[in-house]
Amino acid sequence: MDDVLAQWTAAVKADLGIDLEVDRSLLLSLAGDAAHGVARPAAPLTTFLVGYAAGSAGGGWDAVAAAVRRAGELAASWAAEDDHRPSAPGTPGGTR
Repeated sequence: MDDVLAQWTAAVKADLGIDLEVDRSLLLSLAGDAAHGVARPAAPLTTFLVGYAAGSAGGGWDAVAAAVRRAGELAASWAAEDDHRPSAPGTPGGTR
């Protein structure tokens, strides 16, 4: 799988004209934190938003790392709290 991810990453970077080293493990770890701490669809949305934030902050690896750190901290805090998740049916605030 690493070969496929390396090839895919290189192809996307070339197609989009991106010249930036990508720390796949860092981004995949963030995606995992978002998927498990928030909800599965949060993974791609979080990584997109991290990229957008990094680009808005001037780009470069330092901006990516800072955005990953902040989003990772937020995902961890969401995982620790139940306030952000819908309650089960029959419980106060239950919406499902």
